[in-house]
Amino acid sequence: MKYPIGIQDFKSIIEGGYVYVDKTALIQRLVKEGKIYFLSRPRRFGKSLLVSTLEYYFKGEKELFSGLAIESLEKDWETYPVFHVDFNSNNFTIGNTLKDMLDAYVEKWEREYGVTGDQRFSVGERFAQLLSHVHKQTGKRSVVLIDEYDKPLLDVLDTGYKTKDSNGDEILIEEYNRNILKGFYSTFKAADADLQFVLLTGVTKFSQVSVFSGFNQPADISMNSHYEALCGITEEEMENVFHKQMDEMGEEQGLSPEEIRLMLKRHYDGYHFSKRMKDIYNPFSVLNAFNKGEIDDFWFASGTPTYLIRLLNHTQENLNELTNRYYDASEFVDYRADVERPLPMIYQSGYLTIKAYDRLTNTYLLDFPNNEVKRGFATAIANNYLQSQMPVLSEMAQLVRSLAAADIEGLRKQLTAFFASIPYSMRRKDTEAERERYFHYTFYLIFRIISTYLVLTEKQQSEGRADCIIETDNDIYIFEFKLDGTAKQALDQIKTMGYTRPYANNKRTIHCIGVNFSSKTGTIDDWEVE
Repeated sequence: MKYPIGIQDFKSIIEGGYVYVDKTALIQRLVKEGKIYFLSRPRRFGKSLLVSTLEYYFKGEKELFSGLAIESLEKDWETYPVFHVDFNSNNFTIGNTLKDMLDAYVEKWEREYGVTGDQRFSVGERFAQLLSHVHKQTGKRSVVLIDEYDKPLLDVLDTGYKTKDSNGDEILIEEYNRNILKGFYSTFKAADADLQFVLLTGVTKFSQVSVFSGFNQPADISMNSHYEALCGITEEEMENVFHKQMDEMGEEQGLSPEEIRLMLKRHYDGYHFSKRMKDIYNPFSVLNAFNKGEIDDFWFASGTPTYLIRLLNHTQENLNELTNRYYDASEFVDYRADVERPLPMIYQSGYLTIKAYDRLTNTYLLDFPNNEVKRGFATAIANNYLQSQMPVLSEMAQLVRSLAAADIEGLRKQLTAFFASIPYSMRRKDTEAERERYFHYTFYLIFRIISTYLVLTEKQQSEGRADCIIETDNDIYIFEFKLDGTAKQALDQIKTMGYTRPYANNKRTIHCIGVNFSSKTGTIDDWEVE
């Protein structure tokens, strides 16, 4: 089987004999049911391939769809003029990049259709005139496909980069690009009669007032249960398309078919895009895993969420205060360029996903989708937040090895050294509440990363909740932490609150560990084990 790693052109995939997970039945439904759509999905989730597939469909290249679901569904196979804008390949941190790119697109299309564009008009107005001309010339309405519409905004989000506007006045590139996009997208309202179909894809859904003002509001299918599998790979598709590949990967690694499927599921599955909670696997990671024959963090390694870290640096909310909580959809669907509210950007970028839906309150539980994202994102935040002199991921791997071997003393030494490696400037806090918050958040990040290797229990017990419970094949670790107290106080709390009771009949060894941190030294100064 050939895997289309880095190939986003539908024709290249089909003619090159690469594996294609058939989405054409959903595409045909999309085309027949509506006209103007918006779809938000994380990066490298198949949006560009979807756009490319639509382009060849509307160009009437029927032979490319031979053997696919749409072959028996589509009867007309009409040909339409297609205008495809791809924002993927440009760096929009440089002044006039966006304006120059849109000008180049429109000028190319004007030459193709023999139109002399009036330079006195904006690029959006010229595009509207072109669409009207094409409609009259061909007798067909046009199709407009815009891939990664929001990249000109994400590239410069919260960077402070500046340029000059048409009047020569200095302006933030973020505002400059937003104004250009707003003017360009307003075209679709003026040209409504000349349009057959429009699709905009992106990572984020920016609020209506910032980009889509003056634009005929698209049908947002990002959380539409009918189209949740339009991008990504479902559990059924995994089994139908990659059954043999999963079995072969398991054999190579000495794992049963059930074990390899569970590993793939934990690492790449877990995305949900509607109330229906249909499991979606990350396609980029799945294809790379089969291509290389190993499970690794392919998606996260392909790009660092620098703009998200910039946003989190502005807000008072920590990652532990954002995850594993229920939200109203309005709190994470529309991004309003508010640096104090990073949740919508984190969700839409794919670092959080829907994990449950409560019909009673019409709210959604958000958390990390899978181990790949949990480990990668928590590590990136930890590196930025703690600025430890030790590499965070390798230190966490050392902690996991100590836990797996029940090396309690090694665990103590590693944790003590890790906390001591954090610069004083990062752990200096003015109030007791701030110091306690710092230590709790640091441990949250550490154990979030560890939980991708081992089982981290987060359930509420009848008597309360232990600070941390970690389970391995042979051992159970129950931690309680104190700040500027004593390890004995922490250990006594484990006993008093009965945190060990749920494991009374468990054959594994239970380790109760009381830990005290000193805000003066910034590390562990007392540790007791029972």
